[in-house]
Amino acid sequence: MERVLRDEDHPGQTTETRASLVPPGIIVAAAVTFVMTAAEELWKRFVPRYIEALGAPILAVGAYGTLRDLADAMLQYPGGWVTDRFGRRAALRAFIVLASVGYAGYLWSPNWALTFAALPFVMCWASAASPTVFAIIGDALPSARRTIGFTVQSMTRRIPIAIAPALGGAMIARFGVRDGVRVGLGIAIAGAALAFIVAGAIDRQTTSHGVAADTHSGSTSIRDVWSRMPPPLRRLLVSDVLVRTCESLVDVFVVLYATRVIGATAPQFGVLVSIQMVASMVVYVPAAALARRIGRKPLVVATFVAFALFPLAVIAAGSLAGLVVAFVVGGLRETGEPARKATIVDLADAAYRGRTTGLYYLVRGLAITPAALVGGALWSVRPALPFVIASAFGFLGALVFALSVPARDV
Repeated sequence: MERVLRDEDHPGQTTETRASLVPPGIIVAAAVTFVMTAAEELWKRFVPRYIEALGAPILAVGAYGTLRDLADAMLQYPGGWVTDRFGRRAALRAFIVLASVGYAGYLWSPNWALTFAALPFVMCWASAASPTVFAIIGDALPSARRTIGFTVQSMTRRIPIAIAPALGGAMIARFGVRDGVRVGLGIAIAGAALAFIVAGAIDRQTTSHGVAADTHSGSTSIRDVWSRMPPPLRRLLVSDVLVRTCESLVDVFVVLYATRVIGATAPQFGVLVSIQMVASMVVYVPAAALARRIGRKPLVVATFVAFALFPLAVIAAGSLAGLVVAFVVGGLRETGEPARKATIVDLADAAYRGRTTGLYYLVRGLAITPAALVGGALWSVRPALPFVIASAFGFLGALVFALSVPARDV
């Protein structure tokens, strides 16, 4: 961390004080993110297989992906509102508790239909808590260092993803799909309890550079927040919608394609996810340094192109070795993600940071909600078809961003 937060960002700071330049809010948010991600990734990638094992048909798997995207969308703005209204610490802790309720629902569901009822609770960490983490980083760091802040946050998410899915796959190989996922869910509940304790170290209202979390607490409508969203952020949103449609068309079907069409085992799929995360982490810090030299836009374009290439790489893979290459391409989808997130925070009004971030992801999530269900219908025609259509959306999103968002606005 001390190597990444470079001297020129803070001239005059000594080596002794440099460690203090990492704001406490960033450290706590990173720790909570690490614990919750490790807890979820033991089983999260295998949920499509889990609900299949509980009797779900393929269209129900697609419906699960659509409901997940809908929950992701609907929880974002409330998450931002809670963050701005009640503060970062209270928001994080509330979302951790709600997510653990969802884990328990998955654990005790006797059939696949009941997992759908638990899904909105499960999504409280990945979705409702996302604006909270954005706000913490935005509060704690000035604009010049936010790409680095999101790089650190992304790495603390990817490190457990590089390990946990392989462990989850091993548990499935040992206990079977149902019991293996349920063991992971039990561990996730224990991890959520630990994360709840760690989140208590977040300051009640603000981190070192931020505004008080209760400023403008509840008087602003969604329309007002939308009107405060600058045009460059809206154009980024349009591009992001197209690219995330690419992702959502195939996301829940990647594990099915890898295991059922190509023939990878569950432990092998877990290793593939680990390879993808290692590829992400390898590019994070060089990409952050490159963003300082050439700006953020080229990195965001590269990210969007990688999103478009990943589905094609999966269906082009005829073997486990081919899947390894595909998942390396999947890892490159993270090249410009910290830069994109930093741009969102930079363009958001500081007093409405949580709500602006939440609204951005609400609109994006609602727009892509039908994608997984459509992907299920396309899969029924031919398993490779949703992957081809997804790639077209990805390339279109990259083109729209490259042509419509000037580098000075990124």
